[in-house]
Amino acid sequence: MSNPTYYETMYILRPDIPEDEVENHLKKYSEVLEKAKAVIIDNQMRGKRRLAYSIGKYKEGIYVQLSHTGEGKHIEALEKSMRLSEDVIRYLTVKQYGALPAKRTPKTSEKESIETNEKKETNTEAVNKEESKKVTKEEIKEANTETVNKEENKKATKEENKEVKKEE
Repeated sequence: MSNPTYYETMYILRPDIPEDEVENHLKKYSEVLEKAKAVIIDNQMRGKRRLAYSIGKYKEGIYVQLSHTGEGKHIEALEKSMRLSEDVIRYLTVKQYGALPAKRTPKTSEKESIETNEKKETNTEAVNKEESKKVTKEEIKEANTETVNKEENKKATKEENKEVKKEE
């Protein structure tokens, strides 16, 4: 049994585009794929991020990820429409092998997601503190054991040296 193949297209939009226009781009490229008889697995906006290097005059961009399946010919139509758009500053399509990605769940409100992230961070910090305490206690036990062993070895060595001297 061979693993199915699918494609992931990541494209970057200009950072000065209004949010409703970004939604229009998401719909536009989905429609282009549908016309080319491709199946869209997932289409998600990743948000505005700083670019690793300037592209044109832009230092930021709005990242969008589009996962889709098809026979491969649909990519030409998609990339052509991206190339002709002034709003797309970069795009890349990669052929993926393996299990198909799961569709993402609907996005919660920003407040809820921020609160959830804060709770996760707080829980993670608490777990990390507890783990560091455990490690510290274990290290102390090991250090104490090593110290006791070294002292016992020194005593044994001294006694052996005394016995050797007595025999001489």
